[in-house]
Amino acid sequence: MQLPVWFEVGSFVVLGIILALDLLLVLRRPHEPSMKEAGLWVAFYVALAMVFAGAMFMFAGPEFGGQFVAGWVTEYSLSIDNLFVFIIIMARFAVPRKYQQEVLMVGIIIALILRGIFIMLGAIVIEQFSWVFYIFGAFLLWTAWKQAQDEGEDEEDRENPLIEKLRKVIPMSEKFDGGKLRTVVNGKKVFTPMLIVFVTIGMTDLLFAVDSIPAIFGLTQSAFIVFTANIFALMGLRQLYFLLGGLMNRLIYLKHALSVILAFIGVKLVLHAMHMNELPFINGGHHIEWAPEIPTYVSLAVIVGTIIIAVIASLVSSGAQKAKLDARLEEDARKSKSMSDAE
Repeated sequence: MQLPVWFEVGSFVVLGIILALDLLLVLRRPHEPSMKEAGLWVAFYVALAMVFAGAMFMFAGPEFGGQFVAGWVTEYSLSIDNLFVFIIIMARFAVPRKYQQEVLMVGIIIALILRGIFIMLGAIVIEQFSWVFYIFGAFLLWTAWKQAQDEGEDEEDRENPLIEKLRKVIPMSEKFDGGKLRTVVNGKKVFTPMLIVFVTIGMTDLLFAVDSIPAIFGLTQSAFIVFTANIFALMGLRQLYFLLGGLMNRLIYLKHALSVILAFIGVKLVLHAMHMNELPFINGGHHIEWAPEIPTYVSLAVIVGTIIIAVIASLVSSGAQKAKLDARLEEDARKSKSMSDAE
C-alpha cells in the first residue's frame, strides 16, 4: 500500500488533536452526558470514520479501503461487546456517574498505548515469520469457541488477585474523593478506590487487546490500517457507554455473532497461512496452492451481515425483551436518577 506521507502523518496528527480535546473536555467539565449529547458524539465519531474510509478508498484504492472498513467494524463490534464489562466494573466499584467519563477516557488512553505496542510487535513478527498466522488462526478459533460457550461470566464477581494484593499493600480510603487518585484521611495521604478502578480497566484493556489484534491482522497486514481502525473503534466509546447503558444485555445474540466473526477470521488466517506456507513439515515447506484467499469484500459482507442479523434477532427476540438488568446496573441507574432529580 502506497499512501502519501502527508496523509499518514496528517491522520495521526488530526486524530491526536481530537483525542486531546476530548480528554480536555472530560477533565475540565466532568459530568454525566445526556442521551442526546452522547448520541451526537457517537454519530460524529462514526461519521468521522466514514470520512476517513472514503479517503482510504480515494488514496489507497478499494482493496485497502475495504480492509479499513472491515477492520473498523470488527474492532468496533468487539469494543461494544466489551462495554458490558466496563459497566460491571463501574457498578462494582460504585464509581460516581459524574466521574465515569474520566475513568473511561483513561481506559481508552491505556487501550491505545497497549494496542500500539501489540500492533508494532505483531507487524514485526508477521514480517519475519509467516507461520505465525497458524497461531493467530488457532487462537481466534479457540476464542470463538469460548465466546460461544458463554464461559467466564460467573467469574466477573471474583476480584482479581492483583487487586486484592493492592488493597492490602497500598493505604487506601474507603470512599472516592471526586476524580482524585489520592486524598487525605486523618492527616495522612492515601490512595482512593479510583486507583483500583484504573488498574482494573487497564488489565481488562490488556485482555481485549490480546483478542482484538490477531482478529484485525486477519483482515489486513497494514500496521497503519490496523492502528487507525483501532483508534476509530475506541473514539466515542465512552459516549456509547452512556448511550447504551443497561441496554447492553438486551443484545443477547451479540456474543454469538462475535464468535461467528472470530471463527470466520480464524479460518481465513489458517487458509492464508496455508497459502503462504513455509513450514518444512507441512507440504514439504511449499505453498499450498489450493488454499483459497478470501477476498476483502467477502470478509466485509460476512462481518457486517452477521452483526446486522444478530442485532435484529436480539431486538425482536422475546427473551431479550424479558431480560432483566443486572442488579448492580439497576442500582447504578437508580442512583443516577436520584442525583438527576435532586439537581
